[in-house]
This record gives sequence, C-alpha cells and structure tokens, in this order.
Amino acid sequence: MDVPKQVVVITGASSGIGRETALEFARRGAGVVVAARNGEALDTLATEIGRLGGQALPVVTDVSEAKQVTQLASRAAERFGRIDVWVNNAAVSTYGTVEQMDLDELHRVIEVNLMGQIYGMKAALPYLHESAGTLINVSSALGKRAIPLQAAYCAAKHGIVAFGEALRLELAAQGSPVKLVDVLPSSINTPLFDNARSKIGVAPKPVGRVYEPSVVARTIVAAAETPVRHVYVGGTGRLADVMQRISPSLVDWYLRGPGDAIGSQRTDRADDGKDNLFAPSTGTGSATGRFGQYSKSTSAYTKLFGLNPNAGRVAAAAGLAVAIMLIRRAGGRR
Repeated sequence: MDVPKQVVVITGASSGIGRETALEFARRGAGVVVAARNGEALDTLATEIGRLGGQALPVVTDVSEAKQVTQLASRAAERFGRIDVWVNNAAVSTYGTVEQMDLDELHRVIEVNLMGQIYGMKAALPYLHESAGTLINVSSALGKRAIPLQAAYCAAKHGIVAFGEALRLELAAQGSPVKLVDVLPSSINTPLFDNARSKIGVAPKPVGRVYEPSVVARTIVAAAETPVRHVYVGGTGRLADVMQRISPSLVDWYLRGPGDAIGSQRTDRADDGKDNLFAPSTGTGSATGRFGQYSKSTSAYTKLFGLNPNAGRVAAAAGLAVAIMLIRRAGGRR
C-alpha cells in the first residue's frame, strides 16, 4: 500500500527513532498515531505533524502495560477506521555489568523492550489481519551480536527477533496476509544515551559508527511500502552479523581487544543521574542526541542493499570474503 493511504501506529514516538519516523510518515501523507509515556513530547510532535499538513493522534502509553497497548490499538482504529502499519519501537536502556545491575532494573528493560513489543504484536494483529498490514519490529544489530554493559538490552533485542521468527511462521501457516519486518539499526544518534541509567560512573555513548535517526526512519517508511523479512540500518551492523556467523570467539577477541567494547561506550562526561527507566522523560522531545559530530546521515549499505534481498545476499557474500581476510590477518598476528 502506498504510504499516503496508510494509518500507522508508532510506539516510543516521543524521541529518537520513533519521533523521526512519525515525522517521515507524516511528510508522506500517512495518518499517524504516536504513543509514549511523555505526554508533553507527544503533544509537540502532534503539533509539528499538523504543521506539515498531517494528521496525528497522540496517546500516552506505557508499553509495559498490556492493557494500555490494547487501548492504544482501539483508539487508533476508532480515530482512523483501521491500522495498516504498527511500528514497535519503544525502548529503555541501562549501562553496567550484570553484577552491578539490580534485578528490578534488568526486569524493567525486558518488560519494556521485549514484552512491550510482544504486547504490541498481540494488540495489532486483529487489525492487521483485516487490512493485510505490516508489523515492523525495531530490534537492533545487538539483537544479533551482544556486547558488554548492555546484557538486558541485548537479550531483549535478541528476543524480539526470535519471537518474530516464530510469529512469521505461524502467520504463513494460517495463510495470513500480515507481513512482519525486523529492523536492525546500528548505533544511532538519539537521546537514548542521555535517558539511559548508567552505573559505569560516566555518561554512556554509542559504540562504533553512528547514524542519524533519519536513516532509520526512511528505512522504516520504505519497509512499510515494500516489506522485507529484515533490514539492517548501517553496514556495521550487518558486518557484525556476518562476523558472528563465522566465528563468535573471534568477535569476542575483537571486542575485548582492538574494539574495546567496554571503554568505547564511556564518555568523559559525568553522568547526571537522570534516566527514564521507571519514570518517563520530561520536556518537549527531540529526535537527535548529542553525537551529531560523529554521525552519518546516510548509509550506502542500507540504501543499496538493505531493502533488496538479492543484492543484500551479494553484499553479505562480499562481506564474508572481507571477514575471512580479516580473520586470517588476525590469526597471523595472534
């Protein structure tokens, strides 16, 4: 279905990827239902969408509460008559070792990032069956390869992919027209890092190459128009997946050594002690974070290969060849 004819629900829309995605859909003429815990940020987003000539319905929602997610779906259908696309995007984050994190903190990350998406899938499916619509689950490249200091976050992102795989097979067995897309971003310049709970003594930062939220937003909109099984946003995420398939132990070595996965997630700024783990963020909301000086506004990999499965396989084969070369070089040095 063409984007201008779609009705789209987006969770985690108050900031970051969700906010930018809502604006991108609105620019294309879709009706947008935006959900998050921060009501003030949702209101400013709805106003901005209105200025673009779009229609928006803000609905304050905590995705960790199944009843609220079900009500979100009902309100969307009541306002627009149907739901064509549901984007599961809401997420919280923590930084610290497993031993440093409290059980309630670990539980909260799983509750929001994994169960919140499961609630979204459950709530959306009855409407998407009717509209032959699309489920888009925003996971992460960390859903394919975990890194230290974010164990619960990585576990939840892994879980999203696994749950979606099972659901995709069930939908196929039913002959359902519903499509399911996994979006796996690399590091993105969003306020997630400012809103994360940090136990590492300093404010955290994204690891590796960083991309702007607009890169993810454009990818999500394209996937809504032409659904694919999964799409990586940023070539670094895809390369990590290829390397993980070849040799997890080599990736371990890289992350412990040259990649310095622990040190590379630390800024030199003191943590301000503020986070949105249990309470919503405050303020009017922003799509971008503080790492714009490092970020890229395009991804050649995603643009050329991400939404083209055949080309993507060719790119993966090329990546495999490069990875093998790097492994041999690393082996020689070891």
